[in-house]
Amino acid sequence: MVEARVAQLTGVYAVSALGRGADAQLAGALAGVPAFGPVSRFDTAARRVTVAATVPEVGTLPDELAAAIDAACRAAGLDRAQRTGCALLLAVHGGPALGAGPAAGAGPALGTAPAVLAGQLAARCGLSGHTRVYTSACVSASTAVADAAAQITRGDVERVVVAAGYLVESDQFALFDAGRALAVDGAVRPFSAGRRGLLLGDGVVAVVLESSTGRRRGVDPVATVVGWGRAGDAFHPCQPEPGGTGLARAVDAALRRAGLPPDAVGYVNANATGTAQSDAAEAAALRRALGGHGTRVAVSSTKSVHGHALEASGLLELVVTALALRHGELPVNAGWLGPDDSCPLNVVKDQPQKTTATHALTLNAAFGGANTALLVGVG
Repeated sequence: MVEARVAQLTGVYAVSALGRGADAQLAGALAGVPAFGPVSRFDTAARRVTVAATVPEVGTLPDELAAAIDAACRAAGLDRAQRTGCALLLAVHGGPALGAGPAAGAGPALGTAPAVLAGQLAARCGLSGHTRVYTSACVSASTAVADAAAQITRGDVERVVVAAGYLVESDQFALFDAGRALAVDGAVRPFSAGRRGLLLGDGVVAVVLESSTGRRRGVDPVATVVGWGRAGDAFHPCQPEPGGTGLARAVDAALRRAGLPPDAVGYVNANATGTAQSDAAEAAALRRALGGHGTRVAVSSTKSVHGHALEASGLLELVVTALALRHGELPVNAGWLGPDDSCPLNVVKDQPQKTTATHALTLNAAFGGANTALLVGVG
């Protein structure tokens, strides 16, 4: 009997304002202490909001990405020879922010195209397979993971490295501030009454996904990506479809691919950015996709502590979700002030919640109506 191919996370590494390394992300998420503070890497004097979740003494984006890829490969037990032929899927910003960097001299050369950066990183880290770049805003990294998992389960490749990076910089900060999307009270309050908006955060992440070759090397996988789904709602350039139909279809697809019923989901790391319309639409999507279980399943958004890492969000949140599930403790939804009738969910409040669940969803959504769902399993 031929063993079904699966996409296992065998090596993970992440950097955010919660700290450096995968363990620091889990510890920070479980502590539930938001990492937001005054931005010092560029001038915010003209901005309405002046805080974000930034990493102190951060390197250039290419350097941080290269270090993350190397660390994830080492965690997966891959030496330089075993990286030969491995593909790299890279999620980064496709506009001027890629060249601008978080501070003077802290990014790739101005005009550097994302595809060039991907090629440079692959060569630097010894990955000689194909490269692909994702610049689809806040679903960039989660889309890359879905593609990697599809390639592995189809048998196209044995392993793929997915990397993603965003370092808070002045251009995107100014755009979100001018659009009045940033929380003027300096806190992200997903699904809560009194939520005022999102806050940006640094995120540089890399993971190794592979078939059963990891176990043959003696590597215990962190988790398995058992399902994934993508859907668009094309409702509005910036606003979500109020009924959450696109995100619900993405969740449906992830469950169908995994062959699991809605009540198999023990936790949802929500996209929830702390904005009024998107959080309400996501709550509607969970009720639509999971039925009655949608109001019972434990839900939180770790953006409430590490901020919104834009293109890197999907990968950072995947790592936190997988580690939390493996650890058996679910992160707090920080910033909670009280229930909102538009978000009737079982939100994890006050302290981490113990769990024996074996499956969790991590959700992402982007401007333009793009939605993704990744379903991970442990055990």
